[in-house]
Amino acid sequence: MPSTPRSQKNWPTTATEGGGVDVRGHTDVWTECSTLNANPSTSNSYRLVSSDQRFKLFSDPVHGFISVPKNVIMDLIQTPEVQRLRRIRQLGVGHLVFPGAEHTRFNHALGAMALMQDALTNLNEKGTPISPEEETAALTVALLHDVGHGAFSHTLEHQLIDDFSHEDMSRVLLVNLNERMNGTLNTALAIFDDDYERPFFHQLVSSQLDMDRLDYLRRDSFYTGVAEGEVGVQRLLKTMRVHPLQGGPDAEVMIEAKGIYAVENFLISRRLMYWQVYLHKTVLAGDELLRGVLRRAQEHLDGSGAPDWLQRGSRSLLFFLRNDVHVDQIDAPKVRDHYLQLDDTDILFSLKQWMKGPDPILADLCRRFINRVFLRVTFLPEFPAQDQLETWRRQVAEWLVDQNLVAQTEARSAARHYLSVNVSRHTAYDSDQELIGILGRDGTVQELSEMADTATISDLTEFVEKPYICFPKPVDLDVPAVAGD
Repeated sequence: MPSTPRSQKNWPTTATEGGGVDVRGHTDVWTECSTLNANPSTSNSYRLVSSDQRFKLFSDPVHGFISVPKNVIMDLIQTPEVQRLRRIRQLGVGHLVFPGAEHTRFNHALGAMALMQDALTNLNEKGTPISPEEETAALTVALLHDVGHGAFSHTLEHQLIDDFSHEDMSRVLLVNLNERMNGTLNTALAIFDDDYERPFFHQLVSSQLDMDRLDYLRRDSFYTGVAEGEVGVQRLLKTMRVHPLQGGPDAEVMIEAKGIYAVENFLISRRLMYWQVYLHKTVLAGDELLRGVLRRAQEHLDGSGAPDWLQRGSRSLLFFLRNDVHVDQIDAPKVRDHYLQLDDTDILFSLKQWMKGPDPILADLCRRFINRVFLRVTFLPEFPAQDQLETWRRQVAEWLVDQNLVAQTEARSAARHYLSVNVSRHTAYDSDQELIGILGRDGTVQELSEMADTATISDLTEFVEKPYICFPKPVDLDVPAVAGD
């Protein structure tokens, strides 16, 4: 855990709203910021704050003090769109597996912005000119990059809107905020869209080594207690370079050769975090259960409207369950407004209402999620054949009848909410995307795998897929065992 900053010279402060400290300096102020190295007590970085700058300090357990300029950045933080992120957990249902993982998308947004501050400072010190307008725009994009996330983050991302990803909504909200702020965010929007004349800014917010990934790996490792996610973030930031140095239209973000082992460690940590946290089989079980709840609720919705007991749930959640919303419609004011009203609280409230309803299947599914009585997830060596899947569904249907949860005539239909087959997949370093460049001392550029341990990087570029089956624990299915499951 980073150490608390040891000195705070010449800091006249007043307490302010919003959990920060208002800092007004009449002389230059050095703010000591803890780094994320393995031995933070002996490694600290310093950031020079302009003498006429007013900013608010947020105390963060991962990055130490985060200074937020009192300009458009602070204005954005106070918007309902960003404040909503406080009500969305970063890891979806992950807190039900890792008790400490109660952190939110708001924490992550601030953290990504703080790392962007450090990255821009380092790049500027190495000779890449960055204007104040560009700095503010880059901080804006880092802050808002995940503002489009929905309730329970990735768990329900593809459940409520067809062909949707949260980046689509992030852009819609960024455009809307820009209109409300009379074009103040034009440069930020160009960076987000990768239309800005200096494309290295977009790389800092969206690439295989961006501020988003650097923060969430370090942050999720901290809050879950999974040490394998430790990443030498400051080492990576200190070895980042823009090449060519002036940062023109052809310039890219690269890593100096001395930082190559930090990159390897980052990629290895990313793979380990995916298999130990993000794709942990109990997390997958929670995901499948929550999706099953919403599918069952949708079965009660038809052209005549929702039954009275179902309408006790969240109005905004019912809007998406009732309407077939496509990604092309997300900029419609009604869709956008309902989306912004929807967060983790709405989901939990709805489940607590429906667990008292007359449908025993929906009530049971809701009760299981609220009380953390998950289904079992078992990894499979391969996808099951159709006849095998039908046998398993029949066994689950028989169990539902034995439990008096459903009549025999409806058992096969209800079984699909209790048994599902899916696949988890991940690659730590996607060779089909923009690759990571390594800048040698002689100015030559090579792709990461050309300089690093080729076998290690090769393994990390492969997509790993793990089929899995989710089913009730009391049902004795003849599921083939997988080593390490």
